[in-house]
Amino acid sequence: MKPVWFILSSFLILHSSFSAPPSVILINCDDLGYGDLACYGAKDIRTPHLDRMAAEGTRFTDFSVTSALCTPSRAALMTGKYPGRVGLATGVLRPDAQTGLAGSETTLAEVFKAAGHVTGCIGKWHLGFVKGMRPMDQGFDSYYGVLHNLDHFETVIFEKEGGMPVLRGDVVEKRPAVPAEMTGLYTAEALKFIEANREKPFFLYLGHAMPHLPFDASPKFKGRSQRGLYGDVVEEIDDSTGQILDKLSSLGLAEKTLVIFTSDNGPERKTPGTAAPLSGTKHTVYEGGLRVPCIMWWPGKVPASRVCTEFVSTLDLLPTFARLVETTPPANLDGLDQLDLLLDPQAKSRRTTLYSLYGLNLKRLESMREGRWKLHLSPKPQLFDLQADVSETTDVSTQHPEIVQKLTEAAQVIQRRASRSREFR
Repeated sequence: MKPVWFILSSFLILHSSFSAPPSVILINCDDLGYGDLACYGAKDIRTPHLDRMAAEGTRFTDFSVTSALCTPSRAALMTGKYPGRVGLATGVLRPDAQTGLAGSETTLAEVFKAAGHVTGCIGKWHLGFVKGMRPMDQGFDSYYGVLHNLDHFETVIFEKEGGMPVLRGDVVEKRPAVPAEMTGLYTAEALKFIEANREKPFFLYLGHAMPHLPFDASPKFKGRSQRGLYGDVVEEIDDSTGQILDKLSSLGLAEKTLVIFTSDNGPERKTPGTAAPLSGTKHTVYEGGLRVPCIMWWPGKVPASRVCTEFVSTLDLLPTFARLVETTPPANLDGLDQLDLLLDPQAKSRRTTLYSLYGLNLKRLESMREGRWKLHLSPKPQLFDLQADVSETTDVSTQHPEIVQKLTEAAQVIQRRASRSREFR
């Protein structure tokens, strides 16, 4: 039981910050690297709108996902639980999969629905494609987009039907989904959603298809970036974000809307994406696969021109949103309420640990982090001091055997908890 004074002070801080629950837009890119935005150090990609978003809001430098792969990462984001606890610890769901995120799990959308928000999902879902597992079965009032990836492994399944479908709700609106069109289509839908719901609080989840392979940009953006087509794609995402921020401002909604921009994991190793100065990419448990860009913008509420170095995870979004809109989060979450950190430049993160898993059997990779220390458990124990060595180049495990033991045991606790919750696979 928390002391009464703590509960009362939290209530007063919350209500002194804003008078009514805000709208929230969560923009989640696909395979965007930590070093792919100008405000994170990119010299060859122009991102003026995201740079402005960072200047007017807070840019996080230690924001991590739980897995460097689409489906597990999105499962954690949507539920506030480690993906192993919802049966989606490894692998990506293909369009013919009969499994996915169970309807019994509470999602971000359901948290907002409980607060009276209109909820919309645009773009990639990748958490289940059969009845009961699609966005509109998981708390979203509307859906527009492609449920899956656009790579050959998934589009081939739809070849006999005319190509990968773009859905509105459960109805096919067009075929095939064309990579060069997706950012423009999703942006247009996002602007329409904001306009249609301007008089009421809303939650919009925008899951960009880009810059996941096969990445492509519309003609307006091709040939503009110094990093080739990949950079063109990122510059179009930047423009999309700028249009959304401008729409909010023109409708008088900027001060009523929290906007978060991030990515589901680090860059695909077969692309020109970069996680510099971090090591590793998607498909690894190095920081380059797990640590992603994150910018939060809410004029007058989220501190402007702040660079936050505190440790935060996508696991923390659901409980943070629950407090933000004054609803009760589900029990037994792995995420932590970070609303104080979001609003108060003096606040400290409540998160100290993070477990990550990628792959199976001989390809299984695991890491366990506590504060500055990061232990790679497989294929052999390696310990890194992220405070002194964020690029994870120098193994210090022999100098700190007690930390290796402590983090190994902490990882085992999370593994056991996942195995008790659902099949850890």
